[in-house]
Amino acid sequence: MPVTIHTLETDLLVAGGGISGVCCALAAARLGTRVILCQDRSVLGGNASSEVRMHIVGATGLSGGEELQNELREGGIIEELRLDLAVQNPQRSPALMDLLLYDKCRREPNLTLYLNTIVVSAVVEDGLIREVRAERPSTEDAFIIRAKTFVDCTGDGRLGIEAGAPFMRGRESQAQFGESLAQGDADAKTLGSSIMFQARKHDRPMPFEAPPWARRFSTDDFKLRPYGQSGLDLGLEYGYWWIEWGGCLDTLKDNERIRDELLAITLGVWNFVKNHSDIDASHWALEWIGFVPGKRESRRFIGQHILTEGDLLTSRAFPDAIAYGGWPIDTHPPEGVDAPELPPCTQHHPPFIYDIPLRCCVSIGPRNLMFAGRNISATHIAFASTRVMATCAVVGQGVGTAAAFALKQNVLPAEIAADVKLVHAIQQQLLRDDCYLIGVSNADPLDLVRTAGQITASSYQSNWQENGGRRMDSEILLPSFSCQQDKCSPEMIRSGITRIVSKLPHDRLQPGLHRWMSCELPATLEIRWNKPVMLREVVLTFDTGLHRLLTLSQADGYTQKMLWGQPQPETVSDYELSVETPTGWQTVESIQNNHQRHRKHLSAIAGPVTALRLIITATHGLDHARVVEVRAYG
Repeated sequence: MPVTIHTLETDLLVAGGGISGVCCALAAARLGTRVILCQDRSVLGGNASSEVRMHIVGATGLSGGEELQNELREGGIIEELRLDLAVQNPQRSPALMDLLLYDKCRREPNLTLYLNTIVVSAVVEDGLIREVRAERPSTEDAFIIRAKTFVDCTGDGRLGIEAGAPFMRGRESQAQFGESLAQGDADAKTLGSSIMFQARKHDRPMPFEAPPWARRFSTDDFKLRPYGQSGLDLGLEYGYWWIEWGGCLDTLKDNERIRDELLAITLGVWNFVKNHSDIDASHWALEWIGFVPGKRESRRFIGQHILTEGDLLTSRAFPDAIAYGGWPIDTHPPEGVDAPELPPCTQHHPPFIYDIPLRCCVSIGPRNLMFAGRNISATHIAFASTRVMATCAVVGQGVGTAAAFALKQNVLPAEIAADVKLVHAIQQQLLRDDCYLIGVSNADPLDLVRTAGQITASSYQSNWQENGGRRMDSEILLPSFSCQQDKCSPEMIRSGITRIVSKLPHDRLQPGLHRWMSCELPATLEIRWNKPVMLREVVLTFDTGLHRLLTLSQADGYTQKMLWGQPQPETVSDYELSVETPTGWQTVESIQNNHQRHRKHLSAIAGPVTALRLIITATHGLDHARVVEVRAYG
């Protein structure tokens, strides 16, 4: 039977279903854009999927921040995913990550998902991508997909390459972009790829014999590559990110060879650890080994701005910022395990978190091509920080939001950054969806809470002192900071800022706790208007401990640094929303056992209201309520 060809029409095509592509597609679809998401694998998630099983890291780095001082964990869709996984997947099943992402996409009426479908060609006319061809070999189908805007989230840049978009590969020289951490001379080498494994301890000896094609290693090969130790990801149950190879080859064209060699290396490492090292691994057996290399680097597109080392280290302010990063500039020797005399990674920690501008995600080639993920416009050195998946996620949400807004206004992606009003609207929507942008505050003229006449609460904590982290009027242990001058008052729900970040240059700081904190439970917050308003939607943002590490990981040591398998203790669990109407108070919503940070509630009240009341009766651990923001829309 010949291949069946289908013609599809949509507003936005997103190619690539890794974390950046999923967040991009969900963001655009939730804003009313018709989206098609093509993923070349049978599962979503990319390097975070069950096929690779790498944990999602980002601006929290390896240690996280400090409570009520540095809340660095990414918000928006990636926070929604993390909170769901922490509660719904206590067993840390990799397959449930796949299922969660699939479920999120299936629930969106504006999003059509095509799995096992890869973009293979593109038609470009007059500087615009008109259509792409995607193929699904599993059903012998091909799709001609026509869209107005195209986003490449494939990692390797397959869509953009087919459309002729300019790109970079390899490592730039120090002189090219004035980067002190770059190579003296440019070369074509990249970061390599890794294959992960999982092992399990049994109640009896479990033999292992390496196949003849496995690599053979000795103790000298691992002097700088720890294993079998307690820590982030150094145990026997999951490893090892430093099993890396292939950066001296073409990580695209040589990917099959790289996979084969990584399998030989991984089995060789396990054989050494189990059968030849001084660690007692006699009862341990391999449970799973990956067959899809976790690829770190291939192509990087050239956008309207190329992010550089200097942009990161100075936390340069960009007027078109759509996301932020903060992972170390994390370079690896391209030789991987073939360079045992070199550390497996060199991490240069930026002093600040930093902006990622929209212009890094818009091609200088086709004017309707955008990108998100590890293929954004950045030097090799800047990419070494932006490449991690939580950063890719917030970039994806930023790009999806920008694409949706531009489509509504009939503006090409290449023209967005020059449209100051459009950029402002995009940034305000990102804030409304609980993303964080450095130095950008809520200025939404439609938010009725900003113009409310009075905001009161049953109580608020106003007399905290710096006293070794202990509040003067109770025995609640808290970090060392001051809560003077009503910094925890109910007015803080409209401060316009939804987190505390001190890891910023002085001129970019936004001091304050930016949340209402009650003294006890139950706690009541009341918002009153001077004249009646029509209320359609209420948006609540709660504290979910954004200073804390939180990500699905198969590494026991890393997971022990989190509060996994439960809601975060700061989170408001049980609450009720009610409104005051001419006939009295009416309940809008009553929620129990909430575990999310960002909740949207539609009001069924048809007439005008004069006040909104939030009654919180329980959290998942704290003895007081913490509400970061309340918004209301008519």
